[in-house]
Amino acid sequence: MWTRSLGMVAMAAALTLTGGTAHADAAPGNLPTGDIERTYFQQGPSAVIRQQGCCDTGGDKYDLWYPADLGKDGVRHPIIAWGDGTWAHPGQYDYLLSHLASWGFVVIAADNTNVGSGRELLDGVDYLTRQNADPGSPFHNALDTDSIGAMGHSQGASGALNALARSGGRIKTAVTIELVGQLICSAIPLATQLRAPEDCADPRTLTSGSVFYLNGSADPIAQSAQPISPQVAGLQSAQAYYDATPDSVIKARASLNGTSHNDIQGQPACDAGQNDCVNGVYGFLGYPTAWFVDQLSHDQRAHAAFVSGSGELFSENTNWSNQQSNITR
Repeated sequence: MWTRSLGMVAMAAALTLTGGTAHADAAPGNLPTGDIERTYFQQGPSAVIRQQGCCDTGGDKYDLWYPADLGKDGVRHPIIAWGDGTWAHPGQYDYLLSHLASWGFVVIAADNTNVGSGRELLDGVDYLTRQNADPGSPFHNALDTDSIGAMGHSQGASGALNALARSGGRIKTAVTIELVGQLICSAIPLATQLRAPEDCADPRTLTSGSVFYLNGSADPIAQSAQPISPQVAGLQSAQAYYDATPDSVIKARASLNGTSHNDIQGQPACDAGQNDCVNGVYGFLGYPTAWFVDQLSHDQRAHAAFVSGSGELFSENTNWSNQQSNITR
């Protein structure tokens, strides 16, 4: 989450110039139009438990969401490490993270507003790996520690991409929501709270795995495209991040039409007076869930949504634009 101070609005302007059950109350612009998106837009089959654990290397507690039937019939659940936006806390994403857990994932989020380096996400992976090996833990032998994803919002999106790059192959995939440009990341250190310039995400460092870039078309600081070449201005848009991701890495991107920076925090709709929230979280439920089901559980029906050209994500609808993928079959 990025508070829209005058300085940040000015920076965004400069970049623009230079650069279960159905959610029956969903805003019309976010209703899914395809069968795959509609499937994963619904709550999953599992009830969800939320609890806290302790602690990452900075002493911050974790929030965890996981299926109530954890480990039933010998099932081992994939892991998703979550990264908060700047000045945000895990509870602000409760609806989304509960939704993922209802589909069988164990989600861990450090209660930390400074996760851009990815270290806190990797700490969460380590924590759950230890829990999986601990006979006294409810997670004992219930986790698939070979199927791990990362996901984050704004600064946390940088954290998810950095965690993927710095995990040594342990993290298999990342989903980034509203990944801001490198100029904002590097020029406003007090806002980003990043420890060093290298904590600004750079997909050129990726050597394996997969990544799904998502942004809202109405977000002024996580833009879809930029008018000035990345060779001149750096990576300032979802298009530039996608293009800079090596072709050896599985990648896709799309813009959710009409949404802005903090729609992902909807519970599920926008709270009264919430900055940078237009429609709520609805549009960010279906395809991100399908992506994790595909990449971590290898479900062929979910996979079909992302095949370039023929996949459901690429079908004509009013919800999505700027779709790209290097998945060919």
